[in-house]
Amino acid sequence: MIGIFDSGLGGLTALKELVKRLPNEDFVYFGDTGRVPYGTRSVETIKKYSLEDLKFLSSFGVDAVLVACGTVSSTALDELRSASDKRIYGVITPAVKAAVKATKNGKIGVIGTNATIKSGAFEKGLHECDLSIEVSSVACPLFVPLVENGFATPGDEVTLAAVKRYLLPLRDKGIDTLILGCTHYPIISWAIAEVLPGVTLISSGEAAADAVADDVLSGRIKSSGTGVIRCYCSDKPSNFEATAALFMGDVNVGRAEKINIEDYSL
Repeated sequence: MIGIFDSGLGGLTALKELVKRLPNEDFVYFGDTGRVPYGTRSVETIKKYSLEDLKFLSSFGVDAVLVACGTVSSTALDELRSASDKRIYGVITPAVKAAVKATKNGKIGVIGTNATIKSGAFEKGLHECDLSIEVSSVACPLFVPLVENGFATPGDEVTLAAVKRYLLPLRDKGIDTLILGCTHYPIISWAIAEVLPGVTLISSGEAAADAVADDVLSGRIKSSGTGVIRCYCSDKPSNFEATAALFMGDVNVGRAEKINIEDYSL
């Protein structure tokens, strides 16, 4: 069984990819919808929340956990790995590897939450691969609230205006590859592609899902289950279920159950 968590519903983009690759695996997903977004919180608060999320998923006896959140992956991954004997995956390294492979001109953009961009985690990873890579980073704090509140339908004028406001400066940087450093962002990739035509978009959630699936298929992670998906959230399940359809498409995640995540405080 594989556990997945995110500050909200963005991690469902990773879950969708995992279900495609591992249709017989069991998954348990937690979206902390009552405390979303994490990206505007202090590092201390992000670490506290993510440790609680990990403790909740660990109660299911998961074999591995995917931290499908760019904010947590860039600020709290070491703490999570120290707190668990399970294999813990983040989204930074897989996305970096995919971007380095994709770029033709060595100019890569990164977009993410305030906390993710401030951490410099993607920039560090890219330069560890190749010091000559030119990195242009932009914080996009409005993207997560827009997606969580359903402003993701192709053509939505509010979302398109926000994308233009944040990303038009990246045109002048000449990037040919853009890392979507938050798992919410692929849902508005239609708008990002419109503002940055011809730029290769790297979904951090999809790249991380590939890494997890590879380890399951190679036997590095125990594979077990019958294809059961369980979803939990910390706010109204009805809101979760309505928005989940935008992320999952024809993949049915069933009913979500609300839990009190603070019961898992350390």
